[in-house]
Amino acid sequence: MSRVGIVCDSTSDLEPAWYDLHDVAMVPLKVLFGDETFLDWVDFAPAEFYERLTAAAQLPKTSQPSPAEFAAAYARLAEAGCDQIVSIHLTAALSGTFESATMAAKDAAIPVHVIDTKTVSQATALVVKAAVEARDAGADAAEIVRVAQQVTDDVSLFFVLDTLEYLVKGGRAGKAQGLAASVLNIKPILTFNSDGIIEPFKKVKGTRKAIAELARHMAADALANGRLRVSTLSACAPEFAEELRAALDTAGVDYEFESVGLIGSVIGTYAGPRAVGCAYYHIR
Repeated sequence: MSRVGIVCDSTSDLEPAWYDLHDVAMVPLKVLFGDETFLDWVDFAPAEFYERLTAAAQLPKTSQPSPAEFAAAYARLAEAGCDQIVSIHLTAALSGTFESATMAAKDAAIPVHVIDTKTVSQATALVVKAAVEARDAGADAAEIVRVAQQVTDDVSLFFVLDTLEYLVKGGRAGKAQGLAASVLNIKPILTFNSDGIIEPFKKVKGTRKAIAELARHMAADALANGRLRVSTLSACAPEFAEELRAALDTAGVDYEFESVGLIGSVIGTYAGPRAVGCAYYHIR
């Protein structure tokens, strides 16, 4: 019987125990504070990271895994009896992770299908979870890739940052670069476009109004296009995540709730503390 391995990177922002429970190999990115290097989600719990981030004199840097690190993960799965691998990663527009995975796949002992989700964090996690669900239902590699690509093509991520400072300083602002978000407490709702680049969705005055606006958008989307599978995410701002969940109910969003997630250290380097958002796709 065919056995398919699933690989992802740490920017899926799932707890380490989740990967062990669901038989997924996670290859971590890195965060660098000066000369110190930390593995995302391995060396840092999010709360510890945000405490250090706010105290840091300079923004930390991030680094993708090397092709050799992916090659090692692929080799372990091949040795464990997998005959194909599906490798799922954050947007190539913001990181070289997808490129590293693709390079390693070329020399792997078994076929590796590498997927660029064109998004990050809990949105990428939704793709990974869909792939796991398909695998556990007995799907072969081609069907797992089809399911993962279908969710990738449909998934949306909307998020509100407490400040654009980290995104701009980290060089990841994309089409949101010119927003004067510090003026009059404007909180832009940001999203990822079809190319995996961050762009503004709407500008709203204040985080709570932005949350309400996002919920209204999702209610309209569900009404027009079908029931949603939803995960919330925050940069250690549980009160905002709870408020967002309540706003979905108030707005009458037709949804199935997947999970409450945190934003890890690599994505958090650019999102900054107290970010909040929502990832979802349509249930077919």
